[in-house]
Amino acid sequence: MKEMLEVYSSEGELIGQKEKKALHEEMRKEFIKTGKVSTRHKHVRLFLLTSNGRIILQRRSKWKGDNAGLWDKTIGGHVAAGESFDLTMLKECAEELGIPSTIVKEEEFEHSVATTDLHVLAILKKVAFLDNYQSSRKGQDQKEWVEPNMTQIYIGYYDGSIRFIDQESCGIQVFSRDELKEELTQHPEMFTEDIKYIMKKFAKLIKPITKINKVLND
Repeated sequence: MKEMLEVYSSEGELIGQKEKKALHEEMRKEFIKTGKVSTRHKHVRLFLLTSNGRIILQRRSKWKGDNAGLWDKTIGGHVAAGESFDLTMLKECAEELGIPSTIVKEEEFEHSVATTDLHVLAILKKVAFLDNYQSSRKGQDQKEWVEPNMTQIYIGYYDGSIRFIDQESCGIQVFSRDELKEELTQHPEMFTEDIKYIMKKFAKLIKPITKINKVLND
């Protein structure tokens, strides 16, 4: 079954639906021709941590159309037509990494990660909504283009096993915040622009649960 996405104007008005592959090709051609894209669609992005505060990165398969072989955020996915950001996030966790997850409210998050068995269930929360996020991408032909999208970003904790389901990834690695900052400085060509942006904007959220507990106890 073809994956249909909702298409929005640059002002955020819903203008229709289009099959994902065809939409991406249309957007890519428009950017290469004009230097910008006049439409956007919905995305989710997750950076998932272990309880000791190490961020889990996924290496994109060499068969991916864009950013092939690069280290990327834990999960990224398109929101299918008629679905919500939260439903998409839960489905992506199951379909990409084979992990069960739940999304809790901001005020419940710290208590939830401190009291849940994270080997069994990933606990996620919303971090930010970016109405016009510009995702820099590089195709198999090495041509760069920018995909505008409406993105909901999540953070979460999980200590259980991960198994790749859909073959969109070819590896996984965990980094401490300092290790990742060093790798991004020394080998920026190995990482997507998305993970660089996430580290720039949200690095302070990458911390072990013990530090969260300390805040609660204080």
